[in-house]
Amino acid sequence: MFESQILSWLVFLPVLGALAMPLARNDKGAKILALAVSGLTMLISFWLWVAFIDGSSRMQFEINLPWATDLGIRYHLGLDGLSLVLIVMTTALSFLAILSSWNTIKDSVKGFYASLLILLTGMIGVFVSLDLFLFYVFWEVMLIPMYFLIGIWGGPRRIYASIKFVLFTMFGSLLMLVALLYLYFEYHAQTGVYSFDLLSMYDLNIAPGPQGLLFLAFGLAFAIKVPIWPLHTWLPDAHVQAPTAGSVILAGVLLKMGAYGFLRICLPIFPEASLDYAPLMITLAIIGIIYGALVAMVQKDVKSLVAFSSVSHLGFVMLGIFAFNLEGMEGSVLQMVNHGISTGALFLIVGMLYERRHTRMISEFGGLAKVMPVFATAFMIITLSSIGLPLTNGFVGEFMILLGAFKANWVYGALATTGVVLAAVYMLWMFQRVIWGKLDNEENKKLLDLTTLEKAVLLPLIVVIFWIGLAPNAMFEKIEPPVARILMEVKRADNAREYFGEEMFEEQTPGTLSSGGASAENFVRE
Repeated sequence: MFESQILSWLVFLPVLGALAMPLARNDKGAKILALAVSGLTMLISFWLWVAFIDGSSRMQFEINLPWATDLGIRYHLGLDGLSLVLIVMTTALSFLAILSSWNTIKDSVKGFYASLLILLTGMIGVFVSLDLFLFYVFWEVMLIPMYFLIGIWGGPRRIYASIKFVLFTMFGSLLMLVALLYLYFEYHAQTGVYSFDLLSMYDLNIAPGPQGLLFLAFGLAFAIKVPIWPLHTWLPDAHVQAPTAGSVILAGVLLKMGAYGFLRICLPIFPEASLDYAPLMITLAIIGIIYGALVAMVQKDVKSLVAFSSVSHLGFVMLGIFAFNLEGMEGSVLQMVNHGISTGALFLIVGMLYERRHTRMISEFGGLAKVMPVFATAFMIITLSSIGLPLTNGFVGEFMILLGAFKANWVYGALATTGVVLAAVYMLWMFQRVIWGKLDNEENKKLLDLTTLEKAVLLPLIVVIFWIGLAPNAMFEKIEPPVARILMEVKRADNAREYFGEEMFEEQTPGTLSSGGASAENFVRE
């Protein structure tokens, strides 16, 4: 019974913990409850990783039960390798975010941890929903707790940042709702059945005109969440004003929802529109890569620098998706995970600095390696991961994306490569100013090195950085089958031969789409 309902436990255990939060006797009890619930949720996701059958693009651990049957709404959950890697990252980062805030949150402690747990339910729900109505519900559920996390426990301009975050996200969500309802009625027109079933939507034949509008409606909602330039302006404010745990979740998970939406919904349901809009999406992605890097370079606040670096890094993710080849897409999915780990760790590092000095201005630091050698070492490893040093996770993802970009068009690859160079400039320059140099500020001379709790938070992330960098096949075995399936859905479009070229279809006959894992023949058969 437990195994058959494992995804229900995974989704709703955190919200049950949030509902039990008022029963905690004191703040310490609330912290223990939140840590225990998030830890158990993480262990369930680890169990799913071990039990997951590699080499198949089919959904596993499916739950498909009637809900509002008259409206065609079902309680339909399931996961494939794409969902799985993001879920494991989500639960692990949430656990570490809760652990990192153990000594930093002083006010409304129960409300803070309840918000984090509700947010965790919303995030997991998005990744496992196979009913579009359910997907939309969980998408909206994420909005509320993040609004409170920024607006209540954020910095001096928290109200402005939280309202801006809500307005941007709500605008995109309303467009997505309109498009979702259109799909609902279009499905009925073609089949005679009312349904929100996501997998069934893949078989719809939508005319090019409506398909383009639907892509724009869904795509705008997802683009805001990524965020793609020029829809990124809410992100730096939200990051800078959010508490450390909120920034970790925002950068580590919420930004991935947009890219996930493109892969799960836009590309398979609107393949022709996806091909038509690919040049535009790639152009915006490359602009974001370069723009985000250049703006990050001139930031004086280290947290703001990391925030703008996310705009650049997520540009790489979008570039890989719309390169429309296996290398680029696999690299994009892996880079979603890599960005969550590296940037989440950077925000934890910034939070640890802020708790000691109550400032994030780069000019206020310098020479910290002399008094905080362990901190400096951890900071160095995470920084090198963020800029994609070989043998770290960041290198594998960026290399695959650039390989896919060059394969699609050498101009895309050449322009995107400048982002790699710029990332090394702004990250290493920031690291040099904070960690090296003279220790001439009296307040910095009194700083304590990492505590045992802080080491416990950062160590797992550092281990994963090297694990993915040295043995990425463990990730690719999960990622490759669903990515190959998405590619084949796109290539069924009427204009796919013109976009990819006839030679693509001649070379990639069944069984040769990928070099490892299950073959394309298996995907067609499934």
